[in-house]
Amino acid sequence: MADEQELVERVTLSNLKPAPGSRQNRKRIGRGPGSGTGKTAGKGHKGHKARSGGSTNPGFEGGQMPLYRRLPKRGFTNPFKVTRLAVNLRDLEKVTGEAVTPETLVAAGILKKVSEPVKLLGHGDLDRKITVSGMPVSATARTKIEAAGGRVEG
Repeated sequence: MADEQELVERVTLSNLKPAPGSRQNRKRIGRGPGSGTGKTAGKGHKGHKARSGGSTNPGFEGGQMPLYRRLPKRGFTNPFKVTRLAVNLRDLEKVTGEAVTPETLVAAGILKKVSEPVKLLGHGDLDRKITVSGMPVSATARTKIEAAGGRVEG
Protein backbone atom coordinates (compact mmCIF):
# COMPACT_ATOMS: atom_id res chain seq x y z
CA MET A 1 0.00 0.00 0.00
CA ALA A 2 2.84 2.36 0.83
CA ASP A 3 4.47 1.48 -2.54
CA GLU A 4 1.31 2.54 -4.46
CA GLN A 5 1.25 5.94 -2.79
CA GLU A 6 4.84 6.61 -3.83
CA LEU A 7 4.04 5.82 -7.50
CA VAL A 8 1.22 8.43 -7.73
CA GLU A 9 2.73 11.86 -8.28
CA ARG A 10 1.16 14.66 -6.29
CA VAL A 11 -0.50 17.33 -8.50
CA THR A 12 0.73 20.86 -7.83
CA LEU A 13 0.77 24.05 -9.88
CA SER A 14 4.41 23.43 -10.80
CA ASN A 15 3.75 20.08 -12.50
CA LEU A 16 0.37 20.63 -14.17
CA LYS A 17 0.34 19.89 -17.90
CA PRO A 18 -2.34 18.95 -20.47
CA ALA A 19 -3.02 15.30 -21.34
CA PRO A 20 -0.85 13.88 -24.14
CA GLY A 21 -2.42 14.52 -27.56
CA SER A 22 -4.96 17.04 -26.28
CA ARG A 23 -3.07 20.11 -27.57
CA GLN A 24 -2.10 20.97 -31.15
CA ASN A 25 0.36 23.59 -32.31
CA ARG A 26 -1.24 26.63 -33.95
CA LYS A 27 -1.30 26.83 -37.74
CA ARG A 28 1.54 29.16 -38.85
CA ILE A 29 0.39 30.57 -42.21
CA GLY A 30 2.52 32.46 -44.70
CA ARG A 31 5.81 30.85 -43.62
CA GLY A 32 7.16 29.50 -46.89
CA PRO A 33 6.33 26.70 -49.32
CA GLY A 34 7.45 23.91 -46.97
CA SER A 35 4.68 24.73 -44.49
CA GLY A 36 1.90 23.98 -46.98
CA THR A 37 0.30 27.34 -46.29
CA GLY A 38 2.94 29.67 -47.69
CA LYS A 39 2.69 32.27 -50.48
CA THR A 40 -1.04 33.15 -50.50
CA ALA A 41 -1.48 31.87 -46.91
CA GLY A 42 -4.62 29.87 -47.69
CA LYS A 43 -6.50 32.88 -49.10
CA GLY A 44 -6.52 31.95 -52.78
CA HIS A 45 -5.44 34.56 -55.36
CA LYS A 46 -6.14 38.29 -55.04
CA GLY A 47 -9.58 39.78 -54.62
CA HIS A 48 -11.41 41.43 -51.76
CA LYS A 49 -11.31 38.40 -49.43
CA ALA A 50 -7.54 38.02 -49.86
CA ARG A 51 -6.87 41.49 -48.41
CA SER A 52 -6.45 42.32 -44.74
CA GLY A 53 -9.77 43.21 -43.15
CA GLY A 54 -11.43 41.89 -46.28
CA SER A 55 -14.93 40.81 -45.41
CA THR A 56 -18.18 42.37 -46.56
CA ASN A 57 -20.87 43.88 -44.37
CA PRO A 58 -24.03 41.79 -43.79
CA GLY A 59 -26.12 43.76 -46.32
CA PHE A 60 -23.54 43.70 -49.15
CA GLU A 61 -25.00 42.48 -52.47
CA GLY A 62 -21.93 42.40 -54.69
CA GLY A 63 -22.00 46.08 -55.61
CA GLN A 64 -25.75 46.18 -56.38
CA MET A 65 -27.63 48.80 -54.34
CA PRO A 66 -28.52 46.93 -51.14
CA LEU A 67 -32.13 46.30 -50.22
CA TYR A 68 -32.04 48.47 -47.11
CA ARG A 69 -31.06 51.45 -49.31
CA ARG A 70 -33.56 50.70 -52.08
CA LEU A 71 -36.55 50.87 -49.71
CA PRO A 72 -37.88 54.25 -48.54
CA LYS A 73 -37.60 55.47 -44.97
CA ARG A 74 -40.91 55.42 -43.09
CA GLY A 75 -42.24 56.69 -39.79
CA PHE A 76 -40.50 58.44 -36.93
CA THR A 77 -39.79 58.01 -33.22
CA ASN A 78 -41.74 60.32 -30.92
CA PRO A 79 -39.21 61.81 -28.47
CA PHE A 80 -41.98 62.82 -26.05
CA LYS A 81 -43.54 59.36 -25.63
CA VAL A 82 -43.96 58.31 -22.00
CA THR A 83 -43.95 54.57 -21.40
CA ARG A 84 -45.37 53.63 -18.04
CA LEU A 85 -44.54 50.58 -15.97
CA ALA A 86 -47.53 48.29 -15.50
CA VAL A 87 -48.36 47.41 -11.89
CA ASN A 88 -51.27 45.00 -11.45
CA LEU A 89 -53.64 44.61 -8.52
CA ARG A 90 -52.11 41.19 -7.77
CA ASP A 91 -48.76 42.95 -7.18
CA LEU A 92 -50.29 45.05 -4.39
CA GLU A 93 -50.18 42.06 -1.99
CA LYS A 94 -46.57 43.09 -1.28
CA VAL A 95 -47.70 46.56 -0.14
CA THR A 96 -48.41 46.81 3.57
CA GLY A 97 -50.95 49.33 4.79
CA GLU A 98 -53.97 50.93 3.19
CA ALA A 99 -52.32 53.68 1.11
CA VAL A 100 -50.86 52.90 -2.33
CA THR A 101 -48.57 55.63 -3.66
CA PRO A 102 -45.33 55.54 -5.67
CA GLU A 103 -43.45 55.82 -2.35
CA THR A 104 -45.14 52.70 -0.90
CA LEU A 105 -44.50 50.81 -4.16
CA VAL A 106 -40.78 51.62 -3.85
CA ALA A 107 -40.80 50.50 -0.21
CA ALA A 108 -42.45 47.20 -1.24
CA GLY A 109 -39.81 46.62 -3.95
CA ILE A 110 -42.24 46.88 -6.89
CA LEU A 111 -40.64 50.09 -8.26
CA LYS A 112 -36.96 51.04 -8.24
CA LYS A 113 -37.45 54.78 -7.77
CA VAL A 114 -40.31 57.15 -7.07
CA SER A 115 -39.83 59.15 -10.29
CA GLU A 116 -40.61 56.13 -12.55
CA PRO A 117 -43.90 56.61 -14.45
CA VAL A 118 -46.36 53.89 -13.41
CA LYS A 119 -49.97 52.89 -14.10
CA LEU A 120 -52.14 50.59 -12.00
CA LEU A 121 -53.85 47.87 -14.06
CA GLY A 122 -56.65 45.48 -13.15
CA HIS A 123 -55.13 41.96 -13.34
CA GLY A 124 -55.77 40.06 -10.13
CA ASP A 125 -58.22 40.43 -7.27
CA LEU A 126 -58.27 42.67 -4.24
CA ASP A 127 -59.11 41.27 -0.79
CA ARG A 128 -58.82 44.51 1.22
CA LYS A 129 -59.71 48.15 0.82
CA ILE A 130 -56.97 50.47 -0.36
CA THR A 131 -56.55 54.15 -1.20
CA VAL A 132 -54.65 54.83 -4.43
CA SER A 133 -53.12 58.26 -5.07
CA GLY A 134 -50.40 59.79 -7.22
CA MET A 135 -50.72 57.49 -10.26
CA PRO A 136 -53.09 56.81 -13.15
CA VAL A 137 -55.46 53.84 -12.77
CA SER A 138 -57.17 51.81 -15.49
CA ALA A 139 -60.97 51.58 -15.58
CA THR A 140 -60.93 47.87 -14.62
CA ALA A 141 -58.62 48.51 -11.67
CA ARG A 142 -60.83 51.42 -10.53
CA THR A 143 -63.99 49.28 -10.48
CA LYS A 144 -62.23 46.46 -8.57
CA ILE A 145 -60.79 48.89 -6.01
CA GLU A 146 -64.18 50.52 -5.45
CA ALA A 147 -65.89 47.10 -5.25
CA ALA A 148 -63.47 46.14 -2.46
CA GLY A 149 -64.41 49.30 -0.55
CA GLY A 150 -61.36 51.36 -1.49
CA ARG A 151 -61.06 54.62 -3.38
CA VAL A 152 -58.93 56.32 -6.05
CA GLU A 153 -57.75 59.88 -5.42
CA GLY A 154 -56.57 62.26 -8.12
